[in-house]
Amino acid sequence: MALLTQEVDPGEVGLDGKALDRLDQHFAHYVDEGRLPGYLVSVARGGRVAHLATHGHRDLAAGLPVEADTLWRIYSMTKPVTSVAALLLVEEGKLSLDDPVDHHLPAFAEPRVYVSGSGADTVTRPADGPIRIRHLMTHTAGLTFAFYHTHPVDALYRDANLDSAVLPGSDLAGTVDVYASLPLQFEPGTQWNYSVATNVLGRVIEVVSGQPLDEFFAERIFGPLGMTDAGFCVSDQQACRLSELYGETDDGGIEPIPGLPLHGRPRFLSGSGGMAASAHDIHRFMELLRRRGELDGTRLLAAGTVDLMTSNHLPGGADLRAFGSRPAHDEPGNDGLGFGLGVSVVIDPTRTKAPTVLGAYGWSGVATTTFWVDPRHDLTVQFMTQVRPKTSHTMFQDLKRLVNEAITDD
Repeated sequence: MALLTQEVDPGEVGLDGKALDRLDQHFAHYVDEGRLPGYLVSVARGGRVAHLATHGHRDLAAGLPVEADTLWRIYSMTKPVTSVAALLLVEEGKLSLDDPVDHHLPAFAEPRVYVSGSGADTVTRPADGPIRIRHLMTHTAGLTFAFYHTHPVDALYRDANLDSAVLPGSDLAGTVDVYASLPLQFEPGTQWNYSVATNVLGRVIEVVSGQPLDEFFAERIFGPLGMTDAGFCVSDQQACRLSELYGETDDGGIEPIPGLPLHGRPRFLSGSGGMAASAHDIHRFMELLRRRGELDGTRLLAAGTVDLMTSNHLPGGADLRAFGSRPAHDEPGNDGLGFGLGVSVVIDPTRTKAPTVLGAYGWSGVATTTFWVDPRHDLTVQFMTQVRPKTSHTMFQDLKRLVNEAITDD
């Protein structure tokens, strides 16, 4: 186990300690109101942690506090890790962003696109072209999630027992084959829809590398970066540090809910949302990106590859709000955000809902976890808690505003 610690006084790196105290007070209020069980926040500049704060509990019933070594279900923050894994294979020449997915997963040959109807009366047509690896990484493949309830294809996912994105009792290979049997919502590469695409990418990584996804991550990413707690399961020794998961109640409070199963190696290895990690692990991953592919003398990716990953790839250079009214598009703050290879990217700071800068990038998880890298200010930020909200919230916008107010040398 490695522990994240504060390394430098905020004032030494151009941050206002009093403003960071206000940040802590703001989120402590969420805890005191019963809207969060507890949280951890870290702010680093130039790679040095200048602010690290914890407040509240990782397990309310047991009275266990949030500590620097607490483990968190990071859910969709797994996606950027999966993208880095795929880019490792791209750099080795074993994979190309323009590869048709069916070159590696034959079940995706001859994809069909939704035309009209629903259920058994659904009408489809052959896609004009294949799904490509870049479409998986940018969520422009035409895939979806069952829980959206906004498109007839979403309903077909539910009919196929994909309510939680995994076929009950199946592994990654079997579940991805079911995805492949369903129609696409749109022609690959033409729109953006946040989806199960990163699970498909995870299966591609398994096939191309010849390794299970958890083994590839451990050998090629976690080990070299010193991400000592990251993985798809927790050991008996780690279990006492794992945070309880909570869900938002109708009255704005929280209650314990079942979380991502992490005790014992899961049968379904989700590159979309299957990881747990500590704050130290997330800091190390952010540092890899901030340093453009190198950390402590270990280079995983070329600088240009990280630049490509953190550039906008959406059709027409559009932002996330340009592609309809599905829930993922309407999240507060999506104005002015493009999408790269597994991360969101600020493309118009004037349109975002919180202070930010051109080129800042990152991603979040459904349990109210988030991270971002701000290249202009040489800044990395993470916020960790464990609450699945029922409705949209402004916590991440508040966090960005409060961090921005702490920068004294803009």
